[in-house]
Amino acid sequence: MRFYDTHVHFFDRSEPGLRYEWLEDDATDPDLGDYGAIKALRYTVDDFIGETRFSGVTAAVHVQAAVGTSDPVRETAWLDREFGATPFPQAIVAAADLSRDDAGDIVERQASFPRVRGIRDLRYDGYLSDPQWRRGYAHLERYGLLLCADPLLDAVPAAVDLARTFPGIRLCIDHACYPRQRDAAYFAVWRHAIASLAACDNVVVKVSGLGMCDHRWTTESIRPWVMSCIELFGTDRSFFGTNWPLDRLFSSYGDVLGAYRSCISEFDPAERDALTFGNAARIFGGVAS
Repeated sequence: MRFYDTHVHFFDRSEPGLRYEWLEDDATDPDLGDYGAIKALRYTVDDFIGETRFSGVTAAVHVQAAVGTSDPVRETAWLDREFGATPFPQAIVAAADLSRDDAGDIVERQASFPRVRGIRDLRYDGYLSDPQWRRGYAHLERYGLLLCADPLLDAVPAAVDLARTFPGIRLCIDHACYPRQRDAAYFAVWRHAIASLAACDNVVVKVSGLGMCDHRWTTESIRPWVMSCIELFGTDRSFFGTNWPLDRLFSSYGDVLGAYRSCISEFDPAERDALTFGNAARIFGGVAS
């Protein structure tokens, strides 16, 4: 079964001009706990191939890893220079602060790199409803770029309004809307939020990173979240990613893919291929579908 990994982070902490705040020695995260095991100097394409070469991975998307870098285009230029002749990544979701006065210029510079398919503006500060930020967001349509976001549940109404206000821009919900809790009450609220997002035709869902708040996850513990995304968005607007190498803290790469494949084992072959490869190929490009 072909697999297009839509969420991978390549990085090199020794590269001048790039900063990775989340990988610094004193960086912490309440959901991840102690994640010092992945605070390596670099994570390269060769590292990724070494971990995935028996898993059927045929394509991958690099999603912004350099957090805290003054000029986000530097990360994209580094990827283009260092990985231009390597097997991965086929696509890039680059960084941009869309609330900046020069957001249009940043988006234009990012879009000049042929593998850039989208933008990520990683924050949780009510940005989705901010008029200044929305002015920056509007620039994405000119270049055919999507936005990758994982809004908090209380921000989902703003995300729905954003999608409806800008129907020409695809909004990609990362990490299945990043469910922070795994109890029944939270699941009910989360599923309602996911349903409201799925009602917008220009919204797609990336099922990824489910280990971040379920460190001892099993196929059965993530199955309800995976299957709800597919049920609500359908087999044409859902796809998978791994959040590698961060989710290596909680399992092997093969474990993640094995769980995904188990969850969709009852689907017909065309639907399985769409979920693991075809939808991502259509949305992020870089390969023949």
